[in-house]
Amino acid sequence: MAAVFDDEIDFSAYMRATDVHAKVQPASIWIDHLKDRLRKKAIEKRYYLPGPRANDCFDFRAGEMTIWGGINGHGKSLVTAFVALYLMAQGQKVCIANFELKPYQTIERMARMFCGMNPLGEEFQNEDGMASLDDLYDTFGKWSDGKLWIYNQNGITQAEQVLAVTRYCAQELKIDHIFIDNLAKCVKGEDDYNGQKLFVDQLFAASQDERIHVHLVHHMRKGNKETDFIDKNDFKGSGSITDQPDNLIGVWRNKAKETDVKVNGASSKFAADPDVVLKVFKQRNYDGAVDDEPQINLWFDRDSWQYKAHPSDSLINFEDVSEGRVPRPYFT
Repeated sequence: MAAVFDDEIDFSAYMRATDVHAKVQPASIWIDHLKDRLRKKAIEKRYYLPGPRANDCFDFRAGEMTIWGGINGHGKSLVTAFVALYLMAQGQKVCIANFELKPYQTIERMARMFCGMNPLGEEFQNEDGMASLDDLYDTFGKWSDGKLWIYNQNGITQAEQVLAVTRYCAQELKIDHIFIDNLAKCVKGEDDYNGQKLFVDQLFAASQDERIHVHLVHHMRKGNKETDFIDKNDFKGSGSITDQPDNLIGVWRNKAKETDVKVNGASSKFAADPDVVLKVFKQRNYDGAVDDEPQINLWFDRDSWQYKAHPSDSLINFEDVSEGRVPRPYFT
């Protein structure tokens, strides 16, 4: 079962960044590192997003930082939970620090995605159904053991504490990815742009020092209409917040489709359009031959809460996803 930890742990030892003396080094020591990197580039471990073009146009690397942005209500937390699950299926260790959801709510979402079913469905509303649901949750618990940790803290927290938790996860638990949801909960005052920038800079430094991939959820401004597509300049706060991270991904929910489908059903003019779009605005270390700012289209399955690369795709069996067997994306 997913491990849950909270502030009862003494994080004081993890409050400090790397000693500055260890960071001032002669340039010559990096020559061997550069040569080694060139040789190993082709076999460098990378981990993928589910969705079209993802294997060829985007990947996650150790020691990087990704900011996930979206308008309020567009599903940032749900998408990042699904991405976390997909990373776990590729052998990665993940910690989720969601300051808006209780641990059981986060686990409930991920278990639903993993099991590929709706726990509120009729088939689970009798005694036999409840027993079957218990078995499914037990399966998820066993599968996620050693892969998933939850930081148990809700509401406003201190930036220093989040930085300490990040270092603790990397140093003591050997965690590969930490998801922090969201920036507004880590810095007092939504208009404290200097505080936000400082926190992002410190998180970025921690990601590099500890070789952990930091995922930070952040809000975007709503356009003139909620149906308007997102833009890089829509991220709230100072533009410098988005300058430092390696990757910048926007989550856009197709509200126009949802509204029209409710009225017109399958005959909706938007029926073939994706339900969700992940727009990659930046990936600093991209070295592929395809578009470095891809648009990744996803279709939402309302029973399982999984996101599919194409509406005709089967649901993902996370127990069958492993290194070297990541499902190929669907190209649009």
